[in-house]
This record gives sequence, C-alpha cells and structure tokens, in this order.
Amino acid sequence: MFSVQLDTTQDITAQDQCSVVLRYVTDTINERLVAVVRCSASTGESFVQLLSDVLDSLNLDKSLCIGNATDGASNMQGRYRGFPSLLALQSPHHVHVWCYAHVLNLVLSDTTEIVIESGSLFHLLSETAVFIRESHQRMNIWEKESHSNRHRRIAPIGDTRWWAKHDALKKMFGSFGKPQECLYVDVLCTLSAIQEQKTVKGNVRTKARGYKDGLLRHETILTAQLFMRIFEQTTPLSKYLQTGGMDILSTHEALKQMARDFKAVKDAAENFVKWANEKLEEQDEEIDMEVEASLPLRRPKKKKSMPGEMAQDETSSDAFETYEVKVHNPIMDTVIEAIQRRFLAHGSLYADLSFLDPKNFPQIKTCALPDSALQDLSRFNLLTDAYHHLGFAYKFLLTLSVTQVACERSFSTLKFIKSRLRSSLSASKLEAFMIMATEKDILMGLDTDTVIDRVAEKSELLQKLLLH
Repeated sequence: MFSVQLDTTQDITAQDQCSVVLRYVTDTINERLVAVVRCSASTGESFVQLLSDVLDSLNLDKSLCIGNATDGASNMQGRYRGFPSLLALQSPHHVHVWCYAHVLNLVLSDTTEIVIESGSLFHLLSETAVFIRESHQRMNIWEKESHSNRHRRIAPIGDTRWWAKHDALKKMFGSFGKPQECLYVDVLCTLSAIQEQKTVKGNVRTKARGYKDGLLRHETILTAQLFMRIFEQTTPLSKYLQTGGMDILSTHEALKQMARDFKAVKDAAENFVKWANEKLEEQDEEIDMEVEASLPLRRPKKKKSMPGEMAQDETSSDAFETYEVKVHNPIMDTVIEAIQRRFLAHGSLYADLSFLDPKNFPQIKTCALPDSALQDLSRFNLLTDAYHHLGFAYKFLLTLSVTQVACERSFSTLKFIKSRLRSSLSASKLEAFMIMATEKDILMGLDTDTVIDRVAEKSELLQKLLLH
C-alpha cells in the first residue's frame, strides 16, 4: 500500500511542473519523488490521468493507493470533478487529506482577519519594517541605534510565507513572556531619532511618530502577546508538518491543545511593559518615551432605549474585560473553531486510529472498546482475512499522508536545476536530474561499474570509450 502527494509549480520558463511523491512503509517511513511531469492542463481529470500514467510506468496497482494529500485548489477539492472524487472511481477506499500545512496557514489567516486589532498589529509591523528599510539614511540610523552585535534587521511580512507573521513578531517582541532578545527598544529609538531629525521631510517625521506611538500602545503589546502565545503552539506544529516521516496521530493530537487563557496573556504583557520601560530609562536622557502600562479608559456609550424596551445591555467599564470579550475571545474561538472545521474532516477515522495508539491501551483495558470503535476503519478492508495481522493496520496508519511538503521541498531543488542558464532542459532530463538531486541516498548506493555498463549499452561509441 502507498499514498500519493501531488503539487505543481511554475519553472523559470513559466511551464507548470507537477511533482509526484509516494509515501510507503518498509522498516521505516519513506517519501520518494518518483516523477516530475509537465502539466498540459490543470483539471482534476488531467491530474488523475497524469497519476495513472506515472503509476503504470512504475508497474504499481492503483487500487493499492490508500490516500492522497493535495493543496486547497478547486481542481483538487471539487466534490464532483475534483482530483480526489475522480480518483475514488479507480481506488474507492482512498482517503483524501487537505495538506495540513496549508490548512494551518489558513487557520492563522482566519485569526488575523477576525478583529481589527489583529490586522492593525501586523500592518504596523510590516509598515514599520518597510519604512526603515526603504531609505539608506534610515538604515544608517538603525545600525547606529541597534545594540545588537549583528545588527539584526526587521523584515516586512510577506503574503506567501507561512512563518512570516511569527518571525516578525518574534524579532520585535521576543518570545511569549521572554522579551530579552527582541528589537523593540532598538526600533523605538530608531523611530525617535528619525522623528527628531530636522533635515528630513515633514511627512517622513510624521510617519516615524505614528509608528512609534502605535508601538507604545498597550493594546499593541497585549495583542502581540496573544499571538505569540498562539504561535508558541502552532509554529512547532508547522515545523513538524514540514518534516518527513510524520504520522497522522501525532499531528492530530497536537491540534487539541488550544484554549483560552487571558490571564497568562495579560501577565506576559505586564512583564513586557515593565522590561521595556526599564530599558528605555537606560537610554539617552533626551529620549522621552514610555510604554503604556494599561489600556486607556473609555466612557461607556449609552444606547438609546426603544419604545417598550425593558431589557438593557450590560456594559463594562473595565478596559481589560472589554478587550477580553471583544478581542481575545473572538481570536481564540476562531483558532479553535477553524481547527475543528478544517482539520477534523476525517474525525471518525482518526478516532478509530487512536485505538491503535499504545498510550490508550490502559484505558481500553479498563473500559473496553466502545460499540462504535473501528467501524470507520473497517470499511478500508483492514479486518478481513486479507489483512489478518494487526501490523497492517499500523502500516495503514503510517502510510497516510497528511501534508504534501515533500513536493514543496522538491520545488526548491527545481529552481536550482532549471535555472536561467539551463532553461532549455528537456522534460526527461529535468526529471532525471530532479530525482538524482532529491533521492541522493539511492543514487550514492548504486554500483559505479553497473552504471557505466548501462550507459555503455546505449551506443557503440560509448561502449568503445567506456569499456575499452
């Protein structure tokens, strides 16, 4: 049995190249690039035909394909004409998995768009980085004000980099509850120095002041700590999803650890403010800055009662309570809900697979299996005479692909092989070079004499040059 991972990318000549990766289990979990094929169409039907041709060339039975992992494009997720739907006609029991790494990125995107405070935070970080980097004079001020020996540079937040938001937050605010390694004070000093320069244009000084005031707000600190707490759990999961040999149960368990904890976020924000103000006091006496120690008080609005209306909305005068209700809880609820909605499409199958986890054996021994146990798993024909060993059930579990990052890794190799200087490579040579570069362990294991003999068989001239 095996599972399939597919993804496409454009090469240097704007041609679509599809990477096909097979995942299978021997004594270890293997993910191997088996083909790089130029795509002539992007429909679900064309990808099914492409995969069929690849499997036929490898003499593999399509009925042994138990699963596939793809991205979220419409040609891959379509219910009627999508790739998994059409593949199910040839392999009825296969499991389609929307790449967990892509889905995790969508979950984080949902959280950054749910409230204006989260969008404002990341917009502020990106705009501040662009503002400092777009002028060599401002970069000179940055290098002068930065107390880091390596002059670490803040980077703008890209739209396609999954880790960009966490990387920008970590550089600016450090880790959750641990601000010692951050660039927050250096950035404030740089913006203050730009604001005080008399020789720069007025709009530049105004922008510097605006970015500085935004970073000094307690709401910015509080929201940053909230997202660093979220990224503290999602980033290790994202890195795990990009490794080879992962298993679906470990991934599924890591998704269940999100929960509300506003007190921890508030305490981390207070510690950060205390640390930042102490650092600012150590700076030049001319710098007069102080990070807000609390959220500003706002007068509650009185809502006009309609005729006959008896009930009244409860209003809170506590700024932190208002923030918790309107910002913290919606963000955390969005994370939890998005994980449940996007990741747990095969929840009943995962529940059946969890009974194979040795950590659950003591509970099964005490309480026995529930009546609904293994019903979803049984439809994959794992409990018949054809699979009379429990080891096949574990093999099924380990063979399922939950990401297609192996394809993403192959695209990095593609950019090195088919470069501007080698843009005219033929499809067959590109595929050969890609497989050799990606599967180096197999290449290095080949016998050199056997390779020379095979090459010599191609022509009499080669035979004469190589063997005589």
